[in-house]
Amino acid sequence: MPDFPTAEFERRLANLHAGMAEEGLQALLLTTEAEIRWLTGFRTLFWQSPARPWFLVVPAEAAPIAIIPSIGAELMAQTWVQDIRSWSAPHPDDDGVSLLVEALAPFKRIGLPMGREASLRMPLSDFQRLQTGLPDSRFVCASTLLNGLRQVKSPLEIEAIEAMCRIAGRAFDRAPDLFSQGQSLEQAFRAFKIALLEEGAEEVPYLVGGAGQGGYGDVISPPGDTPLRAGDVLMLDTGATRRGYFCDFDRNFAISRADERAKAGYRCLWNATEAGLAAAKPGAAMADLFTAMNAVIEAEFPSPPGQAGSVGRMGHGLGMQLTETPSIVAWDTTPLVAGMVITLEPSLTMAPGCMMVHEENLVITDAGCRLLTPRAAPKLPIL
Repeated sequence: MPDFPTAEFERRLANLHAGMAEEGLQALLLTTEAEIRWLTGFRTLFWQSPARPWFLVVPAEAAPIAIIPSIGAELMAQTWVQDIRSWSAPHPDDDGVSLLVEALAPFKRIGLPMGREASLRMPLSDFQRLQTGLPDSRFVCASTLLNGLRQVKSPLEIEAIEAMCRIAGRAFDRAPDLFSQGQSLEQAFRAFKIALLEEGAEEVPYLVGGAGQGGYGDVISPPGDTPLRAGDVLMLDTGATRRGYFCDFDRNFAISRADERAKAGYRCLWNATEAGLAAAKPGAAMADLFTAMNAVIEAEFPSPPGQAGSVGRMGHGLGMQLTETPSIVAWDTTPLVAGMVITLEPSLTMAPGCMMVHEENLVITDAGCRLLTPRAAPKLPIL
């Protein structure tokens, strides 16, 4: 069953229709999981299989049309979508293209996500066939419209994200019982995944981290079998889900002891996050958050010469996807508005091959912002 009542999706469609009218779009074509789920409530792990494409056509003045493989028709029928057209997939010659041509033929200006972070989830050869079958139609970019709508979360979405943040917070609270000297990083990851599920997460599709003396070399490597040593800083960054919505935050822990440099780096990132929280309010730009956090890092913990960090951004949007637009970078001028859910994720280079990162999740409110994650301890926890 859908995670939200029909009224939530009808509201989204009404906002989408209003935006389409402003941009002169007669229809939209959606092909990716996040956009289709956002408008229909259709949630399934079957997206993990690349064998079948899935489509949603949104006319400018009508309800969505689902054009999907027959294996998904029964689940889609449990959503609020009524017009469901399906075919037996995979098909050797026609994986939904003729059904798409038929549905889109009346429309001459068709929106399709084409901008930053967008993707086309269908074979390029099939998209070329689609264009050939619609000689009088033109596809135009609809990323700005869709991103703008999805960036502002409804109260139900915020509630789902906050619930997942609380679940992950409870799992992190169990750190003294989960992590210890001599344990391998692989064992630590496994223990934390189990804790997340025990606390109420439905899926743990994303868990990364690292460990090393006074910091870690990177934050995306798979865990290995090297045992945790005294003086290591262990970081785990989780993107777990509940009702299809992500949390995305990390926590750092020192194993047995921590040197002064590790403590100072942790405190610097905590202070940088405080600066980001203070700057996070309606009317500010994402770039303003970057500037606020980066100023603290440069003042309190400047990188060694030639070793400046290059992670690229200090946070991002959050919701049905682990990372969404916009980004906290120096060039992103997207204004913050009430209802946006974002992460603050400052990082710093401790020494060559040694870094530290900190992350929190928050929602923009009319008065400023509100943390969705339980705030990390101001001092580096020692296990």
